[in-house]
Amino acid sequence: MGYQKDMSKQPKPLHALDFNKYSVSDSDALYLYRSLLFPRLIEEKMLVLLRQGKVSKWFSGIGQEAISVGVTAALKTTDYILPMHRNLGVFTTREVPLYRLFCQWQGKPDGFTKGRDRSFHFGTQDYKLVGMISHLGPQLGVANGIALADILKENKGVTAVFSGDGGTSEGDFHEALNVASVWKLPVLFCIENNAYGLSTPTNEQYNCKDIADRAIGYGMRSLILDGNNILEVYTAIKKLSEELRINPEPILIEFKTFRMRGHEEASGTKYVPQELMDEWAAKDPLVNFEKYLIDKSLITTEEIQLMSEDIKKEIDQALQEAFAADNITADAEVELRDCYAPFNYIPVLPAETIKEIRFIDAISDGLRQSMEKHSDLVLMGQDIAEYGGVFKISEGYVEQFGKARVRNTPICESGIVEAAMGLSIGGIKSVVEMQFADFVTSGFNPVVNYLAKVHYRWGQEADVVVRMPCGGGVAAGPFHSQTNEAWFTKTPGLKVVYPAFPYDAKGLLATAINDPNPVMFFEHKALYRSVRQEVPTDYYTIPFGEAVLRQKGNDVTIVAYGAAVHWALATLKEMPQVSADLIDLNTLQPLDTTAVFDSVKKTGRAVIFHEDTMFGGIGADISALITENCFEFLDAPVKRVASLETPVPFNPLLEEQFMPEKRFGQALVELLSY
Repeated sequence: MGYQKDMSKQPKPLHALDFNKYSVSDSDALYLYRSLLFPRLIEEKMLVLLRQGKVSKWFSGIGQEAISVGVTAALKTTDYILPMHRNLGVFTTREVPLYRLFCQWQGKPDGFTKGRDRSFHFGTQDYKLVGMISHLGPQLGVANGIALADILKENKGVTAVFSGDGGTSEGDFHEALNVASVWKLPVLFCIENNAYGLSTPTNEQYNCKDIADRAIGYGMRSLILDGNNILEVYTAIKKLSEELRINPEPILIEFKTFRMRGHEEASGTKYVPQELMDEWAAKDPLVNFEKYLIDKSLITTEEIQLMSEDIKKEIDQALQEAFAADNITADAEVELRDCYAPFNYIPVLPAETIKEIRFIDAISDGLRQSMEKHSDLVLMGQDIAEYGGVFKISEGYVEQFGKARVRNTPICESGIVEAAMGLSIGGIKSVVEMQFADFVTSGFNPVVNYLAKVHYRWGQEADVVVRMPCGGGVAAGPFHSQTNEAWFTKTPGLKVVYPAFPYDAKGLLATAINDPNPVMFFEHKALYRSVRQEVPTDYYTIPFGEAVLRQKGNDVTIVAYGAAVHWALATLKEMPQVSADLIDLNTLQPLDTTAVFDSVKKTGRAVIFHEDTMFGGIGADISALITENCFEFLDAPVKRVASLETPVPFNPLLEEQFMPEKRFGQALVELLSY
């Protein structure tokens, strides 16, 4: 018989739209009507332009405007809203200039992303709007961070974040709800249940009766609203938002509605039964509210006609200006510059008082002194509060700084990285501790797609440091021993720091926290308690992008970082006949190519030594850079020494074989004898 969809679970309209039971002033009712009409008329214009080939793509929200308009109108203009691609009414109700919106959709310079992204993939601090990324889920966790910033600043703000029914299947949704509930954050999770995730109906997406039921498991309040009834949405959100300003807590709101057009226009709606389309068409939020206002003698058809003509004139004028606006002038220098937020590094020189401490103590002291310097800096991570972290780096911090700033987190790396992004949007710096660098994979998406890209896309800083305890040699096996810096050095928008000595670790950590850009800060676990050095006791900084020459020589250039620097020093001590420049990179992004090139031009030989596996490691790029820039100075091929091409094994004998430490001396001999 073939596959047939079970239509018994398809959404039916809740009930006929009843506006009479909601009390709003006449002026508010008319304001809401105009606010509904505005995005509808823009949408109708966009569909015409799409058929004419004047816009490339459109995600229609026709039939769902009451949700966007009702939520936005009910909140204060100081409250952040995180909309999706079907929430045009959020932007128009916040009175974002149409000219800039139209420029955004056409990729013009006067849009919000300088042509770097499309549709509603942008944010604007001027209107307290934070646009989506295509991965959808991270929006929810970012909203948590914004709400947390409001709590810490005592703003009494409320954050509203949108998602569709399809998005509730993503792990980010569940992580965000759990964090918001545990931390009692004033977030309205607005789920637009419009019956389909592209073409997949809700009965194939979840098996609970209503999405609102999911709040029970997170200890949250929830409610279901008729998403097509503007007065129901507006009055409910207004009431809830005022409650949350007094008693912060998250609320899950399921808006029952329907998508009357395709996921995007090219998708169409052939997969939707016609009777379902007809039933929901009868519940059109604009048409029904318009009839109600006419019946109540609050507006006439003539006044509606005049209002429509005025709005259409405004739309047409803005469109003409946007079409006439200059196009983008491609400038590689501008593109590269805008990957990172400007950072005016101000050196803080250390005082003379020094003390011999371990690597781990340098991290702890540097972090504590940065907490003292930045009075609102927030630390987040698993077990970092009273327990002090698994490595005891934050031991005693709760007593000094309090639990508001030293925050234990649930085990949800993605949700916490997203919250850190939200804190940055709210103007607060944060440091996120990955318990082990390996676990960053659970938060990989927001690191590489949100933190890394947000400044390039719309000029928003991602003022986040992610601490990454990493590395092998401690018999911890495949999931607690990786050194995975290469995943991030190849991601534009991230900075990557990897110190080898306590002095550098402390100063570079201070700089990382001062820097408004996202920084992946690698700390080798095997160095924590094995390496000691005299370190200034007070606060100081060290600039990024300046390598350190650990040993001078003329025969060969050794380029290393992290634990490999110490292995190289030990090898050179055993081989006094080798005269080598040993360059400790300290930072991998930015990379001090000048120090490397100058040394190679002097010695004529180069070996790159790192703990990461060889293929695809950063050593490959450094080797290529040396070959491209110093080829005529080379007396031998550039050599790389790295770990075995396997996961990190647990057994000490296998791990010793895996690690490159013992192979380095022989590689050095081979290179020098070439």
